[in-house]
Amino acid sequence: MSEALKSLDGFEISYHPETNRIINIKIKDETIDKLIFPFKKFNLTALEYKPFTRFTIAKALDETTSGKLSELLNETLKNRDTGCLIIGPENISNKIDHNFLVKLSTAITHLIGNPNFDSMAGKYYARFHVKHDDNSDSYLRKAYTNMDLHTDGTYVKETTDWLLMQKIEEENVQGGETALLHLDDWEHLDELYNDEVGKQNFVWGSPKSKNIDYKVEHPVFSKDQNGRPQISYIDQFPEPKNMEQGLFLQKLSDALEGSKNKIITPLPVGSAVVANNYFWLHGRKPFVENKKLSRELLRIRGSFFTN
Repeated sequence: MSEALKSLDGFEISYHPETNRIINIKIKDETIDKLIFPFKKFNLTALEYKPFTRFTIAKALDETTSGKLSELLNETLKNRDTGCLIIGPENISNKIDHNFLVKLSTAITHLIGNPNFDSMAGKYYARFHVKHDDNSDSYLRKAYTNMDLHTDGTYVKETTDWLLMQKIEEENVQGGETALLHLDDWEHLDELYNDEVGKQNFVWGSPKSKNIDYKVEHPVFSKDQNGRPQISYIDQFPEPKNMEQGLFLQKLSDALEGSKNKIITPLPVGSAVVANNYFWLHGRKPFVENKKLSRELLRIRGSFFTN
């Protein structure tokens, strides 16, 4: 984080207590007040149907810092040494309803890039609940199962440079903390990255709820433009072609979940994790069983601007 960006009026910026790789950004009440009017100009239908409106509210957010917020977001997310931030209101008040939070995440993401179409939801973002009862076909909504470390976009053709996961609300919740791991902090990286099986093409499919009618092929590991390791992996969706691939995936899964360098962090209501999808993995710890448990999440994922 550059010296010039360590302090933005209307924002509180700090490092995460467990690692300097994650930047915490709290939006102060005075900044929230400045956003009420421009955010009210567009309802969610307008944002969904008219993509240019999303850039209008993004500009309103950036203007609270004279353009420095977008600089900080892009600098943080593209920097291999950081690549992750947690951003949200300092306080949740009656000014901040669910629609405001959707608009806030929309504004944040449109300062860094273009969102992908989310086939699960049929729009540029997805909202979904995690509850006590579940009959879904993926780990996303299974409250009492550990959601293992993974990256997003493994089963789609679209480029997925980054993702945002925001907590809209929760009730009667214990557990369910966010798990994060930077690839360079993973103690088993050299061993797994240097295994040639991880550079083979794997077939990646998805369950029916994802609404994707095709499969893709790509390796688990690749290199970035500077020759550093990148990962594209989720435990539920690869379809190993043979014993060699199946055993490699098991070894990979065990090594990720057994890492001692995972960051386990609570995510306050209203806050969002935004991470580079090439060298940050994310997951979720199981919840404590409660029949009244409810959590609503919002997801946006996409590509960085190219100009």
